[in-house]
Amino acid sequence: MIAEILPSPIGTGSTFVDYDAALTALYPQEAAAVASARPKRRQEYANVRMCARRAMRELGVPPAPVLSGERGEPLWPDGIVGSLTHCPGFRAAAMGRSFAFVGIGIDAEPNLPLTEDLLEFVSLPQERARVHALTQHSPEVCWDRLLFSAKEAVFKIWFPLTERGLDFTEADLRIDPDDGTFSAQLLVQGPTVDGRRIEGFNGRWLSRQGVLVTAIALRRTAHR
Repeated sequence: MIAEILPSPIGTGSTFVDYDAALTALYPQEAAAVASARPKRRQEYANVRMCARRAMRELGVPPAPVLSGERGEPLWPDGIVGSLTHCPGFRAAAMGRSFAFVGIGIDAEPNLPLTEDLLEFVSLPQERARVHALTQHSPEVCWDRLLFSAKEAVFKIWFPLTERGLDFTEADLRIDPDDGTFSAQLLVQGPTVDGRRIEGFNGRWLSRQGVLVTAIALRRTAHR
């Protein structure tokens, strides 16, 4: 599912089902990281790393542990950029080689509405107006949740590039309901990568089987 909204050559892995075998397949250092976690958290952690190993295999990368940084971000092998996501009923991983991609950000959310308080917290007034219009246009998609998911994907590509946080209100996001794309304009200064200032991100989205997925893949301007 996630592969449908990402370009090549990116390795992906995803599952709608949790497998108990994923727990026994963890590397020792991964197992230690969640040894005291609740069973549900251990299942999420193990199965999304199973997806990561599938993505590595697809990309031709030797399997390796995927530990977490201080902000929970995945720590990839040298020469790899990528992203992990999990929500109820879905886990996914995506990765590419750093000579081809600056970064990758993916997110998955259930196709369920946000509470009004949460929507107000994660969005700008103009975004809420656009969400309302989209809901009138196509009520089968929870556009407020899709907005949230796309902003999560933005953060996941932003943080490895800057090692700084990004508030939900520091990017103005627009969703195209017809071609499955979205764009995020940064309202703060973006990083400079390959000699160009990043002013925003473009991504794609998909709704299927009760799950919303969003993805951003930023290519390098020139391979090195």
